[in-house]
Amino acid sequence: MNAHLRPDATPRLEDFPYRLSDNVRFADLDPNQHVNNAVYATYFETGRVTLMKDRSYGLMPDGVTWIMVRLDMHFRAELRWPGTIEMGLGVVKFGRTSVTFDQVVFSEGKCVASAQSVSVLLDEATRRPTPLTPEILANFQRWIRRGARPT
Repeated sequence: MNAHLRPDATPRLEDFPYRLSDNVRFADLDPNQHVNNAVYATYFETGRVTLMKDRSYGLMPDGVTWIMVRLDMHFRAELRWPGTIEMGLGVVKFGRTSVTFDQVVFSEGKCVASAQSVSVLLDEATRRPTPLTPEILANFQRWIRRGARPT
């Protein structure tokens, strides 16, 4: 059974084992002078891709690749330029061919956006979903979100 984390609960950055920083860019702004909602998808992508495509973590063996199939975002506060952001990511669920992540963007200690995303493992030759291997599952263990108990 998967842990049920309240999606409306205010996330804490320390619950996300994978973290990285980035800058808010002037180009990220919309006419209202805050970060455009579409830019958050790029922030979340940066977190996922930086983790999953780093071969040293063993999450993407030869012959397979990851694709995102779902992204649900929750905008929590305005984000303005200039500034820096802290991004966090943690695994909350394993499927047969997929991994579900909770993701967050923080600025000045405040969660400004959160998301849940689902990525599917693909066989590069067939372009079809392929089952997660025991090795991949084992390598994801260090990235499980605090409080989650993925199966």
